Amino acid sequence: MNQRNIFLLGFILLKFILQYFLIDSSYDLHRDEYLHLDQAHHLAWGYISVPPMTSWFSYLIYLLGKSEFWVKFFPALFGALTIALVWKAIERLGGSLYAQSLASICLIFSALARLNILFQPNSFDILAWTFVFYSLLCYIQTGRNKWLYWLGAGLGLGILNKYNIAFQLLGLVPALLITSERKVFKNPHLYAAFGLSFLIALPNLLWQVQNDFPVVWHMHMLSKYQLVHVNRIDFITEQFFFFFGSVFVLILAAISYFTHPAFRKYQVFIWATVFTLSIFTYFRAKGYYAIGLYPIHFAFGAIYLSHLLSKSWGRYLKPVAMIIPVGLFIFAAPMTFPIGNPDYLKRVKNRHPDLMENRWEDGEIHDLPQDFADMLGWKELAEKVDLAYSKAPGGEYTVIICDNYGQAGAINFYTKTVGLQAITLNADYVNWIDLSRQIKNIILVRERVDGITEREISFFEKSEEIGIISDPNAREYGTIIHLLLGNKTDINAILEKEIEQKRTELKEIN
Repeated sequence: MNQRNIFLLGFILLKFILQYFLIDSSYDLHRDEYLHLDQAHHLAWGYISVPPMTSWFSYLIYLLGKSEFWVKFFPALFGALTIALVWKAIERLGGSLYAQSLASICLIFSALARLNILFQPNSFDILAWTFVFYSLLCYIQTGRNKWLYWLGAGLGLGILNKYNIAFQLLGLVPALLITSERKVFKNPHLYAAFGLSFLIALPNLLWQVQNDFPVVWHMHMLSKYQLVHVNRIDFITEQFFFFFGSVFVLILAAISYFTHPAFRKYQVFIWATVFTLSIFTYFRAKGYYAIGLYPIHFAFGAIYLSHLLSKSWGRYLKPVAMIIPVGLFIFAAPMTFPIGNPDYLKRVKNRHPDLMENRWEDGEIHDLPQDFADMLGWKELAEKVDLAYSKAPGGEYTVIICDNYGQAGAINFYTKTVGLQAITLNADYVNWIDLSRQIKNIILVRERVDGITEREISFFEKSEEIGIISDPNAREYGTIIHLLLGNKTDINAILEKEIEQKRTELKEIN
């Protein structure tokens, strides 16, 4: 094994170790992770919330034992593979080991670390964007058509993971048109490559058609309740903070496309970034949607910087360029990662109120970042649901009905009761509810703002509040666990009606 590969393996090992140390043991998994994990039990070519790829990795996680170690392993793996692609891009461009090491450090100690702590489609999304850009780089460099097909495969797999990658294509097309690489549109292999993308994504597209395009409903809800709070100026400023410790490398990359003779033919990458950011800004996208644009630029920026520092005086600045991203990452880590318990993070926020603005999707400022509040209270919830279930008569069919997918997924992941399944009319669960058995008892998991109504209690012979989520730092704080025993009416018919009403709402929106 040569020296460069040894260094690459070292950086990959560092990446994995870092990802596991960035989360304090006081946190559970994230709300969204439970939904993705539950998809493993309902494998399909699509879901209301996401395309199917994440469910395949969820299935692997269950085969490997369903531990939190494996839940965290896969996003870390995708982050490591992203670093490996940039490493290989630098190798293809003739960069030095120093350039490869600098780029790796810039990526390891960046916002990628924040995304890679969560089992969501975002980590693979960034990997897919980087792979598409890497394939285009190889095509521009060699002119070999096989790289167009690899590009097409990357797009297809990216679509099966997250539709966000379509914005990369929307930015690439005009970027190609205004550069010398516009000649690729005369190459029939480009269209064959797009055909390959279409074939790879086709099963999901057919699923969308068969299910009346639930992606339209999902985008509608995202726009109505989340993106409406996104400020376009905030989107632009957030781009700086994703790689604020290594932004100088990105700036040098932008310069290199116009000043470095060997890099001028790769100007398509900077223009693709400009066009894609413009599109995202117009649609009020969340800032992190654009992170996939940046890894490839570190290949060019690191090489250009190593060239600038190749002079005799430059050897003194080479280690400084590596230390800056690490130092600023360490400074910002207490404000950007759950490395301490919630009380610790609150103290950090009090010391740095201007640097730790915890604005949630509701547009309000809170004590903790939303992602961290979404990682609390779940084990407590599952324990209290297990307690409620233990009080239900044996042999009678008991159903757990939750208000949202986080509650249902967390119960299904942490429950100690074999065969216990929670349901909800929220997100993908609306298509997973099985009413083939007559419901006798219900455990209601209800957000505190809603409470349990007297009408609901009247349907049963006995009612008992089991408890609430007591962690004041949890987003689910105050959530009620209520046991209803002895069904006196046809609960199955009521649920069937509510399910049908929910599905009708989806169709009307679509």
